[in-house]
Amino acid sequence: MTLFNVIRRTTLGVAALAALTIGAAAQAETLRVGMECTYAPFNFKNADGSLDGYDVDVAKGVAEILGADLEFVCQKWDGMVPALLANKFDLVVASMSITDSRLEKMDFSAPYRISVGRLVGKKAGDLTLFDDAGAPIAAGFDGLRIGMGRATTYASWFEAKLPGANVVYYDSSEAMYLDLVNGRTDMIMTNPMKAYLKFLSKDDGAGFEFVSPQIDETDYFGVGVGIGLRKGNDDLRDRLNAAVLELTKNGSLETYALKYFPFAIHNEGWEG
Repeated sequence: MTLFNVIRRTTLGVAALAALTIGAAAQAETLRVGMECTYAPFNFKNADGSLDGYDVDVAKGVAEILGADLEFVCQKWDGMVPALLANKFDLVVASMSITDSRLEKMDFSAPYRISVGRLVGKKAGDLTLFDDAGAPIAAGFDGLRIGMGRATTYASWFEAKLPGANVVYYDSSEAMYLDLVNGRTDMIMTNPMKAYLKFLSKDDGAGFEFVSPQIDETDYFGVGVGIGLRKGNDDLRDRLNAAVLELTKNGSLETYALKYFPFAIHNEGWEG
């Protein structure tokens, strides 16, 4: 399955997919959904222990269309795919980018969020990291320590584009931001939406800014973020596609995004 086909298949057979959705509603199935539960504002726990975030809203919106009940399962990121394949849960709704490497192991629904990366560092750092075409300049990263999440698409991009860079891997975003503020790293690479809400718009982030252009290379970041599931579940995948398409067309995805961001975070072209 190619990235192109993930998008293309969502525009085919909408009437048939809608029929599948109606049938699913009658079954009142329970879908177990894996997510980190610590990745605000996408999936996180409130003080009362309830789950919240854009991914949670998407999961609930999809379940409502399918007529399904949800059971959320919290799972550390680096074990997310193995846990899915081991049948610990049925779906991954955890801001997971659709990439060719992941499609070799699992399947995905149509995307429900864009997937990009961006570097954050000190203001007025006077660094030349990218050329006018947006390509990274390896020499510009000499002597710099760059933090990022372990087993992420950001790590894959750095390993391919800047193999000589001094990268520091983190298991939590909190530790990554703390080290940036305390000077233990010079910059971090992360999701710009999360960086804005969690850091740059806060007091701790006052002395920092984006120090790179938006990086959206589909070979590494994929065509977007989708709902992951095990291969061989074509009926479920098709029903998920129909549900995501409905959430896109009826404005729900934009409504979900505006709860956490001042802008939509899906591609309007996905409406078909």
